[in-house]
Amino acid sequence: MTQTTTPPPVGPRGRRHATPSRIERAGRRAASLQKPRVILALLLLLALTSVMLLDGYLRAEIGDDSRVRVGASSSDVPDKVIDGGPILDFRAGKARSQAVPDKTIVLTFDDGPDPEWTPKVLKVLEDNDVDGTFFMVGSMVSRYPGVVKRLVAEGNEVGVHTFTHVDLSYQSAARVERELKQTQLALAGAAGITTTLFRAPYSSQPDAIDNYSWSIYKKLGAMGYTSVFVDTDSEDWQKPGVKKIIKWATPKDGKGASVLFHDSGGDRSQTLAALSTYIKKMKAKGYSFTTVSGASARPTAQHAATGATLWEGRSLIAAVAVAEWVVPGLAIGLAVVGVAVLGRFGMMLVLARRHHRQRNRPGFSWGPQVTRPVSVIVPAYNEKECIAGTLHSLAASTHPIEIIVVDDGSTDGTAEIAGSLGLPNVRVVRQENAGKPAALNNGVRHARYDIVVMMDGDTVFEPDAVRQLVQPFADPEVGAVAGNAKVGNRRTMIGAWQHIEYVMGFNLDRRMYDLLRCMPTIPGAIGAFRRDAVLAVGGMSEDTLAEDTDITIALHREGWRVVYAECARAWTEAPASVQQLWRQRYRWSYGTMQALWKHRKSVMDKGPSGRFGRVGMPLVVIFQIITPVFAPLIDVFTVYSMIFVDVRASLLAWLAVLAVQLLCAAYAFRLDGEKYRYLLMMPLQQLAYRQLMYLVLIHSCVTALTGGRLRWQKLKRTGEVGAPRPDAGAR
Repeated sequence: MTQTTTPPPVGPRGRRHATPSRIERAGRRAASLQKPRVILALLLLLALTSVMLLDGYLRAEIGDDSRVRVGASSSDVPDKVIDGGPILDFRAGKARSQAVPDKTIVLTFDDGPDPEWTPKVLKVLEDNDVDGTFFMVGSMVSRYPGVVKRLVAEGNEVGVHTFTHVDLSYQSAARVERELKQTQLALAGAAGITTTLFRAPYSSQPDAIDNYSWSIYKKLGAMGYTSVFVDTDSEDWQKPGVKKIIKWATPKDGKGASVLFHDSGGDRSQTLAALSTYIKKMKAKGYSFTTVSGASARPTAQHAATGATLWEGRSLIAAVAVAEWVVPGLAIGLAVVGVAVLGRFGMMLVLARRHHRQRNRPGFSWGPQVTRPVSVIVPAYNEKECIAGTLHSLAASTHPIEIIVVDDGSTDGTAEIAGSLGLPNVRVVRQENAGKPAALNNGVRHARYDIVVMMDGDTVFEPDAVRQLVQPFADPEVGAVAGNAKVGNRRTMIGAWQHIEYVMGFNLDRRMYDLLRCMPTIPGAIGAFRRDAVLAVGGMSEDTLAEDTDITIALHREGWRVVYAECARAWTEAPASVQQLWRQRYRWSYGTMQALWKHRKSVMDKGPSGRFGRVGMPLVVIFQIITPVFAPLIDVFTVYSMIFVDVRASLLAWLAVLAVQLLCAAYAFRLDGEKYRYLLMMPLQQLAYRQLMYLVLIHSCVTALTGGRLRWQKLKRTGEVGAPRPDAGAR
């Protein structure tokens, strides 16, 4: 028999609620306020990604172009250049080579600055009253500006050695200009200077100039650069020993020479040991030491940076400083997060298996079988598409129940549909629109029995669901029971992704939390409560957007035990669009944060409340808030490593983590009796769906940190999830 009652439109705390139109207008206003926060969340992720890209660019050009040209023809290079000195310029548009004067040595150092070795080289030069010319890599300059500033202050000379140390003969004209400009900006930001000296990576003596590099040198000459080559190469990069370094660096027959050493690129202890001895030896032979500008008898090649160049350079140095702090910190943090996540997977597997064996061992029982009737509360707001299927599924229940449909001010005829079905033991309670918590509280007040089952108006129960759900109440310590919510509309891609998430992320978690006695949430789709326990904690609270999490924690704090009944299955209609999914998960995650903050004092409590506060709450905070916030950066770091570090190792690491997740998911599917074919969607879920969930969580965190408010918002339903057949199970 169907009964319809209409109590006064008063909430559980005695206040009247707003009309539907005002509720809807408030919801729209709240939604409009979230847009800036979405933008802020996206900008935050973009900023971190940009910092990582900058840091990667400083270490290796995208694509890591390590090509070096050898054996090319030099037919276009004038003989006077090939046979000329190591200093090449194009003053007045003509190539002009200049040799280093006899008995004169120009000490040149490539590939720096290095934070360890360059200062040691400078100390040797200072001790021997010698200046050097340092051809610097721009990316290194931007990372170690203090070394450059000291080097210039001590009277040494600097030159450009490109920004990323690539062979310019392979590069486009735009790339060549970029390599030079970025290095000049780095020098401007580090030491307030620019320079006209240039040495190409992988260059040596002038006779090694080929047709490809010749066009580069001509262009650089037109830009005002002086290109510097070498006469003698110490080949210290080979680490041949101190004696050979000195021997190879020594010019013959008293000639002057541009001598090449390195102050970066690895262990330079042999270079350092050889340098002091070399300088003393050459001075003893009557040699003098100077810079490139000194050897060519020209004014200094360095000029004070001014205007835009100076400020752009300082901005570059500042951005790099941020990246140098942020990226290593993120790397450490993400390593910790990665270990924590893998540890959680391991803990979930172990505890889920233990839970399964414990609940399925012969003779397991909660106590005497619970056979007394229970009250099922169905809050409904504009559920015309779903309400008939929901009530028909309840009518097929194998356990005696009364059904209380609380119509929360529906405008689509939901109450009329519920009342017209002619189903037994159904009562329709009408109220003005006041929200889901108020509807549930109203249902509890109308309930006749001591156990109440709460569900959503778009959910259908399996016939045996209620019976399975209430059996744990045979244990007097149990105050609430979480059921097994399953995605009914899983035929679409987004539905399949949510199906994987429900089986693995929700139900596997609940097994773990059950054993730890710190279940954080009774799902709104299927949960059962002792009526007295609900009333004792004040009913479903309107303080948060996650009333299910809120009351679950409240029950823990009152000393009740909350358990999981995996065999009590309900089928719910998951959001069918990205927009609706975003709205739902945004509400969930933000509401969870509200509930945790509301019950934060449980950390200091004793007994069951303290157990949840010191065990359950940290687990929720770490694995549902902190690690997911950092998780997208793990994916960004994977891409970063594939581009800038090691493609194979990075890809293998990502696949290894995916394999662990697949293992956990497969075990969860096995426990739930689900078809494994849905796991084929998991790699794509990791690449697309998971990123969306991360953005939602970041959005929620930004809202929480900025003190934003968000009202409950109803999702659009289609009613495609029908009542399951008696043998439905997992499909």
